[in-house]
Amino acid sequence: MRNRKLIGTLAGIAAAVCYGTNPLGALKLYAEGMQTNSVLFYRFGLAWVIIAIVMLFRKESLKVTRQEFTALTGLGLLFIVSSLTLYLSFHYMAAGVASTILFTYPVMTAVIMAVFFRERITWTTVCALVLSGVGVALLYWSDNSGTLSTIGVVLVLASALSYALYIILVNRSNLQMSSFKINFYVLFYCALGMVVYSLIAGLPLKLPQTATSWFYVGWLAIVPAIFALVLMVYAAKYVGSTATAILGALEPLTAVLIGIFVFNEPFTLNLALGIVLILGAVVIIAGRKGEAGT
Repeated sequence: MRNRKLIGTLAGIAAAVCYGTNPLGALKLYAEGMQTNSVLFYRFGLAWVIIAIVMLFRKESLKVTRQEFTALTGLGLLFIVSSLTLYLSFHYMAAGVASTILFTYPVMTAVIMAVFFRERITWTTVCALVLSGVGVALLYWSDNSGTLSTIGVVLVLASALSYALYIILVNRSNLQMSSFKINFYVLFYCALGMVVYSLIAGLPLKLPQTATSWFYVGWLAIVPAIFALVLMVYAAKYVGSTATAILGALEPLTAVLIGIFVFNEPFTLNLALGIVLILGAVVIIAGRKGEAGT
C-alpha cells in the first residue's frame, strides 16, 4: 500500500510538470502561424499514433465492455473541452496567467468530491489547498499585463472544471485496464473531436510547415499528452482525485519557470514566495498519512 502511494505521488508530480509545459509548445506553434484547431489535432493525432504503436507491441486487446466504453467516451469528451478551452485562452491572456487560473481545479475537485461523493476533507487537504491557493495567487499577482480578459477567464475556468471532472471520472470509474489502453481511446476521441470542431468552426486543418513546428507538435504529443495522461491515471488510482489535483500545483509553477528561463520573464519576490508555498503544499500531500485515496 505504501509503495502504491509513493508511486501515485511521484506520478502526480511528474504528470503536473509535464502538463505544465503546454504553453511552451502552444505559443511556439502559434508563433509559427498555426491555429488552435490544427495545434490540438496534430498534438492528439500524433500522440494517438504513438500510443497505438505501444499497444501493438504490448499485444494488448482493444476490447471494452459497454460500461467501459461509456466511461472512456466521457473521459474523451471532458479532455477535449479542457484542452480546447485552455489553448483558446492563450489568445486572450498570457499563458502563465492562464496556467495559474487553471489551478482552481483542485478546489473544484475537492468540493465536488465532498458534496457528491462525501469524501472526507482532512486538515492536511485544507492546509495544502490554502497554501497552494495563496501560492498561485502570488504567481498571478506577479503578472503586469493589466485587466484580464473576461472571455479568457471564462475559458480557463471551463478548462479547470472539465479537468477536475476528468480526474474524478478516472478515479470513480475504476477502469480495469492499463493507462495506455485508457489513453488510446481518450486520444482517439480528442483527435476526432478536433476534426468535428474544425468543420463546425469552418477552420481548415493546417499541416505544420517547418521542422520547428513538427518538433513542437511532437513535444505536445509526447510530454503534456502521453506522459501527463498516462502518469495522471496512475496518480488518480493510487492517491485519489483530490490529492492528484493538489499535486497539480506544479503545473503553474512549471509554466512560470518556463516563462523565466525560456521567455526571459522577470523573477520577482512574489514568484519566489509562490514557488515556496506551492512546493510546501506538494510536500504536505506527499507526506500525508492515513487519508483515503478515493
